[in-house]
Amino acid sequence: MLKILLVRLLTTLLLSLLPGLGVAQVFPSIAGTDADVYDLGVEDSGEFNFVRVQFDTYWGGGFGYGTWSIDFPDADMNFLRGVSRLTNIKVESNPIVLRFDDEQIFDYPFLYMLEVGQNGGIVLSPKEIENLREYLLRGGFLLIDDFWGQRQWDNFYAAFSQVFPDREIVELKSDHEIFHVYYDIDGPQMIPALYRSDDFGEQGIDYASNHAILDDSGRVMVLINWNSDMGDGWEHTYHQAYPTRYANSAYRLGINYLMYSMTH
Repeated sequence: MLKILLVRLLTTLLLSLLPGLGVAQVFPSIAGTDADVYDLGVEDSGEFNFVRVQFDTYWGGGFGYGTWSIDFPDADMNFLRGVSRLTNIKVESNPIVLRFDDEQIFDYPFLYMLEVGQNGGIVLSPKEIENLREYLLRGGFLLIDDFWGQRQWDNFYAAFSQVFPDREIVELKSDHEIFHVYYDIDGPQMIPALYRSDDFGEQGIDYASNHAILDDSGRVMVLINWNSDMGDGWEHTYHQAYPTRYANSAYRLGINYLMYSMTH
């Protein structure tokens, strides 16, 4: 908890200078990381690293490259690059992967997971449930991305309601602080996957919504990005067929979520 608080303090100080605007698994870097576009501008000791959550599903384990690893590692690396270039936050050079039952999650204020409704939904062990609950109540932040439609929501909810069975999942409106903490964003954004558009997202869905689990003071502990795919926006930043406006939206949203997590 001390490390999380120190990171938040450093981030708050940096924001004041802006003119406007087990063992962790380290996976291989993106091919071609010698190119300038992949330069993260890292320092010896960064203030932020991207932590992706590895998890099991009902119809397949979490070992190897399961649904938890979709868009990996390109999305993670590109988001770190975006944070480095668009903010004063110094980033670490290699994103890492942890499970909820790993005590190292308490060293990081921001966790990311996606595709929580695929393969029958996620499976959480008692230790993972206990650790995640403690992490969030201590001040941690979990961003959940890229799952679509009512069936996947139901799969997600069946498992995740075990973490906080007594807390309601609320919908965040466009005037919530999280959409205005760094960039001024008009609420949730429907970011489609590669070769789709905002008129035809996954499962034919053309809208997005954000939902949250709050602590007793109203702080967002869990941000649920439903019917939107920020990960594809980060992953396909340099893909010729992926519209820049979708990538831009993905970075703006992701950085707002990050800034909120490190200052609240």
